[in-house]
Amino acid sequence: MPRRRSERAAAARRGLDPAVIWYGGSRAGRLVAALLAPLGWLYCGLATLRAMAYARGWLASVDVGVPVVVVGNLSVGGTGKTPLVRWLATHLRARGLHPGIAARGHGAPASTAAGAGADGVRFVPTDADPALFGDEPALLAADTHTPVAVGRDRVAVARALAGRGCDVIITDDGLQHYRLRRRCEILVIDGSRGHGNGRCLPAGPLREPVRRAARADLVIATGGGQPGLPALALQPSAAVSLADPRRTRALADFAGERVTAVAGIGHPARFFRMLEAQGLRVDARAYPDHHRFRVADVAGWGGAPVLMTEKDAVKCRRLRPPPQTRWPELWAVPVAAVPASAFVDALERLLAERGVMAGVPAHGRVGAGGRP
Repeated sequence: MPRRRSERAAAARRGLDPAVIWYGGSRAGRLVAALLAPLGWLYCGLATLRAMAYARGWLASVDVGVPVVVVGNLSVGGTGKTPLVRWLATHLRARGLHPGIAARGHGAPASTAAGAGADGVRFVPTDADPALFGDEPALLAADTHTPVAVGRDRVAVARALAGRGCDVIITDDGLQHYRLRRRCEILVIDGSRGHGNGRCLPAGPLREPVRRAARADLVIATGGGQPGLPALALQPSAAVSLADPRRTRALADFAGERVTAVAGIGHPARFFRMLEAQGLRVDARAYPDHHRFRVADVAGWGGAPVLMTEKDAVKCRRLRPPPQTRWPELWAVPVAAVPASAFVDALERLLAERGVMAGVPAHGRVGAGGRP
């Protein structure tokens, strides 16, 4: 009898798991979503009114003097924005531009932290501590050779980047931050999960109604799986040792070997499936998005090789084993974003039409007579 009670309690907890409510097909999840639906309608309604206020000029957006390209999503959690931001920064540099990346810096200290300017903006060094700047900004600063700045006020962050000579600003997230006037919008959707149950928070994963997707300039689906949308492939390369980045090991070398896979991202299952597709036998360890790893976490992973996402690796790289502590070999798995050629062609046309390439003033965007 006690065992049955514990099983029922565990099932109840699973029913309250947001992933089950938003993306699962269980009866309990659907019931909870239905009960939360009125709150979701309220959230969607307020989000729609706010967007309308900016579109009609009731609330003012700010032009920072250089084009802003927003890479965002409608749903909370991971959709693959950061790999696309990294690809876009490289693509724009190859086209002769000097991009900068503006980010919120999830989990980073407030704007009063050391190194912040009077406007609360902090530039992210290439060897940044994720605990101080956020994990995605730390990863982007280390990998893109592009100026990255964080702050709670995205307008101030974009202005600071423009002041450093950046002629185009890429925002990592910020689709709903209408105060910052944007030249182009790129919406990223998780190809396997889509919009979930299609409801707004807290009944579903959406920050705005599904119909908002129709107003984005470009839409791309990570991993494909969304009919009519170009796919964003995430291609893994050789694993890199955290202890010695000069050491690499092809994923094929792990095939048939039992490995521990660690992912503290918005959609951990995507990483696990990617490794399994390479022929690896995976002991999956999923953590909450932006999880701050500690020595105790690593010590509990056992002795098998540990493969993790780059986003998790930037947080684990600074950890050191205490004396006489069993410590597994840690490896980061770099992932390259490869957008479909149709998306790249559409992006080139859009950048030209909106004057991003030549710096020509754009028309028809938010805050300039356009619609959000």
